[in-house]
Amino acid sequence: MPQSLSNILLHLVFSTKNREPLILPELEPELYAYIAAIHKKLACPLLKIGGTENHLHILCRLERVVAVSKLLEEVKKSSSKWIKNIDDRLAGFAWQTGYGAFSIGMSNVEALEQYIARQKTHHQQVSFEDEYRALLKKYRVEWDEKYVWD
Repeated sequence: MPQSLSNILLHLVFSTKNREPLILPELEPELYAYIAAIHKKLACPLLKIGGTENHLHILCRLERVVAVSKLLEEVKKSSSKWIKNIDDRLAGFAWQTGYGAFSIGMSNVEALEQYIARQKTHHQQVSFEDEYRALLKKYRVEWDEKYVWD
């Protein structure tokens, strides 16, 4: 077979450092567009993005030659630099050190898109920390509570 083809879908989750409420609602559209542009540059199309003032969920397709760690490094580094320069109130902005990256199948795309779209409503009832623990359980990821949060 001469071609190398893939369709690797990822659910990415990461928060602001210490879950600080620094993703200002008025900046969300620009931030989301900026992050989408980073994904496009890396040939990892962003399919859905959403979140709250302290964290993001991203559904994307991973290019077969891009490492998950490289994608997240570029997204977090570039968007952090951008957001610090866009608003003086955010000069100390930072993302948490870690992230969650979970593979999903095509049959789960629509449900995940809806889940991401409902983030603001969802978090009127559930904290990010509880949501993240539930995601780790759902995706069967073992973790040590003392190392998950920074």
